[in-house]
Amino acid sequence: MNRFKNWQRPKFDQNCLTRWHWMCQYHHNLKLAKNTDIGAFTYINAKYQVIIEEDVQIGSHCSIYSENTIDQTKGRIHIKKGAKIGSHTVIFPGVIIGENSVVGAFSLVKADIPDNTLAYGIPCKARK
Repeated sequence: MNRFKNWQRPKFDQNCLTRWHWMCQYHHNLKLAKNTDIGAFTYINAKYQVIIEEDVQIGSHCSIYSENTIDQTKGRIHIKKGAKIGSHTVIFPGVIIGENSVVGAFSLVKADIPDNTLAYGIPCKARK
């Protein structure tokens, strides 16, 4: 069974919300491939671009920041094909999450995650 048989590109309302209850500020800078699944109550700040490739799954309540006003960092975020991001994960500016990688729930991602890697923790690190 293809869970994405009727996949549709999201539309954003006047508050930057989708009908699936996730939000993206600066959504004109969000590059979203098909068959992505973004959980409810996830927040995406795409001011400096966020790229999410196909077949990516992002759990609920995640925060993805291309700009961090606390430490004045900014940069494009790239989540590659087939990656899975656990619920309540926070991703900081400039991070690349590799193809088919899995980031465990409640992780804080401040550095790149290589392809085909299981990573989790605060801060998020590759695990064996």
